[in-house]
Amino acid sequence: MPATSLDAPLAGTAIKPERLVSLDVFRGLTVALMLLVNDPGTWSDIYWPLRHAKWHGWTPTDLVFPFFLFMVGITTHLSLGQRRARGDGDGALARQILRRGLILFALGLFLNGFPGYAPAWSGHPGMGDRVVERLLTWRIPGVLQRIALCYTAAGLLSLRLGAKGQGALAVLLMLGYWAVMTGVPVPGTGETGLAALAHPGATVAAAVDRVLFNWGPWGNHLWASGKTWDPEGALSTLPAIATVLWGLLAGRWLARPLPLPVRIRGLIVAGVAGVILGEVWDLVFPINKSLWTSSFVALTAGMACLCLAAVLWGVEVRGWRRWTRPALVFGVNPILAYVGSELMAIIIGGVITLPWDHRVAPLQDVIYEAVFYPLLPEKAASLAFALVFVGLWWAILEVLYRRRIFLKV
Repeated sequence: MPATSLDAPLAGTAIKPERLVSLDVFRGLTVALMLLVNDPGTWSDIYWPLRHAKWHGWTPTDLVFPFFLFMVGITTHLSLGQRRARGDGDGALARQILRRGLILFALGLFLNGFPGYAPAWSGHPGMGDRVVERLLTWRIPGVLQRIALCYTAAGLLSLRLGAKGQGALAVLLMLGYWAVMTGVPVPGTGETGLAALAHPGATVAAAVDRVLFNWGPWGNHLWASGKTWDPEGALSTLPAIATVLWGLLAGRWLARPLPLPVRIRGLIVAGVAGVILGEVWDLVFPINKSLWTSSFVALTAGMACLCLAAVLWGVEVRGWRRWTRPALVFGVNPILAYVGSELMAIIIGGVITLPWDHRVAPLQDVIYEAVFYPLLPEKAASLAFALVFVGLWWAILEVLYRRRIFLKV
């Protein structure tokens, strides 16, 4: 589908159906930024806006994932509305939601288990030992897994809850998560309040992750770099569902039979309110992407509303569309762009190796050190590699777009 549609019938109105290309443009910009921050030439030299915050706080990079989840909410509402308009009942919609969620979760597990995903793959010389080690360290949580869980939960809930119910549940998830993370003593330390959030491996969320994913003799299935916690862990997925629910409500607002400038102003008001709430909440529950704190949910939902309003105004109201084509091709093929780019990064980052500079190096290191590093300062060279990587995927997706090939799950 080349553009996100708002063409579900609007009861009691004679307003013509819309096709807001800006929604796909906004999603495409989010996906392109995801590739940019995930694929530097070297992780040791990155400009600060392209890094995640070390713990509390946020950078522009920390907005990328919640923006994508927010768009999942918007497009879920619009998609379900279209299918309802075609006559699909709740049973058919629920089956579709579950099927898509399972596929996304399976794709995430596939990426986590792909040879070369983690340095541990080459930890033992024997193939049998490497297979066992892979099974014992196969990470279960992940980005696609979180998308799958949040989409499935929010999608199924939307079949039973109206706008007030969705908003009330989002608020409940945010307040409940705050209460658990700061009010429940951390197992092993007994810390509560802000002290319970000071260290990644010493939070209630980390304790839950260890119970669910560290299986003792059956292996540790948490993030390899964390080992005692996971940035896409189980408990922090609950407030991430709230992010999708806010997206669902934004989708409802955008589908209303109101002039587009009015809907844009509504997004701006909601965005300002979310940002203010997030910054105030930060004083007692710090903004933290890895914990997906409630203040982070409020801030990022607000920022998503503001950025989406800007794109809607520029593309739909002002008609500035010449620049949108690259973003559009990412926006209509987001899963292919993400999964394909992750596979490519894994392959060039560890699967394919070459003799280079008196060592055996991954293909990415060879390309970076031979082409980019000699020409530019370290951080600029790392960024240039990432930009070329994004450009390569734009070229791939542009060919697919022209041939009308879109990966749907």
